[in-house]
Amino acid sequence: MRHSRRTFAFGLAALGLTSACSTGGGVLGPVAAAGLATDMQPVPNAGYDAWVAAFKTRAAAQGISASTLSRGFNGAGYLPGVVKRDRNQTEFKRSLEDYLAIAASDERVSKGRAAFARHRSSLTAIEARYGVAAEIVAAVWGLESFFGERRGDVPVVSATSTLAYDGRRGAFFEKQLVAALKILQNGDVSAGGLTGSWAGAMGHTQFIPTSYQAFAVDFNGDGRRDIWSGDPTDALASTAAYLARNGWQKGLKWGGELGDMPASAGSVLQPQAGGPKFVVTRNFNALKRYNNSDSYAIGVGHLADRIAGGGPLRGSFPPDANGLTKDDRMELQRRLTVRGFDTDGTDGVIGPNSRKAISAYQQSVGLPATGEPSVDLLRRLR
Repeated sequence: MRHSRRTFAFGLAALGLTSACSTGGGVLGPVAAAGLATDMQPVPNAGYDAWVAAFKTRAAAQGISASTLSRGFNGAGYLPGVVKRDRNQTEFKRSLEDYLAIAASDERVSKGRAAFARHRSSLTAIEARYGVAAEIVAAVWGLESFFGERRGDVPVVSATSTLAYDGRRGAFFEKQLVAALKILQNGDVSAGGLTGSWAGAMGHTQFIPTSYQAFAVDFNGDGRRDIWSGDPTDALASTAAYLARNGWQKGLKWGGELGDMPASAGSVLQPQAGGPKFVVTRNFNALKRYNNSDSYAIGVGHLADRIAGGGPLRGSFPPDANGLTKDDRMELQRRLTVRGFDTDGTDGVIGPNSRKAISAYQQSVGLPATGEPSVDLLRRLR
């Protein structure tokens, strides 16, 4: 999960590791329900209704107007899918190799370079104002929402009120709900546009409401801090503002692979045994304030380097626990797909689709359907 300041799945939606931003939401004002998951649409819940009634009194005491409460809760309701996702989150323990295979995939690098070129003038101006390297801001954008393609469409008032009522982290999500209503009251976004992930993370760079309140900026000067629209300028500037206020030092690299940077330039880190070593600086720690994960910070830094024209890591990773290298796993995926067992990609990351394909192949040839990759399985496919 995200660092406690933000508390939502860190870039995992954009990395294809969770449904945090890709799952539809219910109706909130003019938000259309077409194409949204059934369990992400409001259902009757008397307990939730009673909670909302009591909450409105508490919200009014915190300066939320009656008209804002009316607009914010118009069409809002209890979303069972939000509770399901909150309770069934998997603790992803991917290796750094797998994480980077997704975070800095060829597709993400290509899209990142194209997005950087399209928004070069804005990113350059943002760097000039906040001192955060343009490619770093672009890389955060890439990890958080796949350069704006996966911003989330769940109504934030419904999501945060459901989670506040559910009670597992009730106080935290009630605070997010109040902040979301203040955003609406301030006129930064319409009720229908106040959407995000199932956990309330919003916009191009996935701010939770309290972080938005603290760090979002109106960079384009239109009077609104708009992180939701097709124009990512305010979201990118808000990310730079966040990093700048959390320790980013202008002109200092985040780090790099040992050899590209001398060990004396920072601290040496080897997140995966037998894998590449990295030299990281204080700006690496600033990235971890955005998301408290070494893999995330390395992912942002490496993707930023690739967007800026750099190449892949020079160091190699050791074989996995099954004795397979990344090239072996990619070959396994290709051969399965050719035989009609589609792994939905050949990135070398053995995820649910690959395991499903392996199980189907194993069953087809009379093997136990374990779904586990192995050297023997690869030999059979050759």
